Amino acid sequence: MSRRDAERQSAVALAYRQGSVAPRVVAKGRGEMAARIIERARASDVFVHESPQLVNLLMQVDLDSQIPSELYQAVAEVLAFVYYLERQAAGADEENPPQLPDWISPPATP
Repeated sequence: MSRRDAERQSAVALAYRQGSVAPRVVAKGRGEMAARIIERARASDVFVHESPQLVNLLMQVDLDSQIPSELYQAVAEVLAFVYYLERQAAGADEENPPQLPDWISPPATP
């Protein structure tokens, strides 16, 4: 990655605690700070999702603030994908779906 690309890179880290209304922004930054956030996530085996549009929106949220309800759907889709990947890696049984946080509405069944 060139120096110019590194300077433009942005990253946002979210955290969710059981019982919370929504995830919170726990870290965000550009350039070197973004690289450190991503490096720390990967070193901790935390999934890193690349979505410049979502990151740009999340960069507008204050640190230690919950994500706005307008972003619930987008973040829920990412988290559902992460849960799916984790279940696949663990060889999960499809008849026992994961318990999603309360703020994520399961898809409607036809």
